[in-house]
Amino acid sequence: MTLVVSVNGVPHAVSADADPAMPLLWWLRDHAGLTGTKFGCGMGVCGACTVQLDGVPVRSCQVPLAEVGRRRVRTIEGLSADGAHPVQRAWRELRVPQCGWCQSGQMMTCEALLRAHPHPTRAQAHAALAGHVCRCGTYARIEQAVQRAAELAGGGAGPKEGA
Repeated sequence: MTLVVSVNGVPHAVSADADPAMPLLWWLRDHAGLTGTKFGCGMGVCGACTVQLDGVPVRSCQVPLAEVGRRRVRTIEGLSADGAHPVQRAWRELRVPQCGWCQSGQMMTCEALLRAHPHPTRAQAHAALAGHVCRCGTYARIEQAVQRAAELAGGGAGPKEGA
């Protein structure tokens, strides 16, 4: 039986000879051709490889292909092809990326946060993104972009304080 993985709403057949222990990250990049998800540390610490499984952010370097099964995978390419998603727009408006390596993982976490909390506080944004490492240090702009994405999505009226 052939495994079919749904990525960004598109079914992808997994080769019968694919190693079931292969991290989802490598399957996405090397077999599905979706290179927006980045390799960072390979240990699930930095967050660069974050994608969503059934809407929940996960470190794709730590998820074996065998564990994906029928779960829906969403990558940065699945937010919007034309860059119109509120998270993508906010990141551009605030010029968040410098090198950009960590940004796809940050954005996938932000999108999940906004679905769970359309009006996130700064504390919620900080907590959601705490496990992501940005080697360029754009943390303040990242947290501002979360608030701006909420505004663009109609969920927020601007930065909020507290928890």
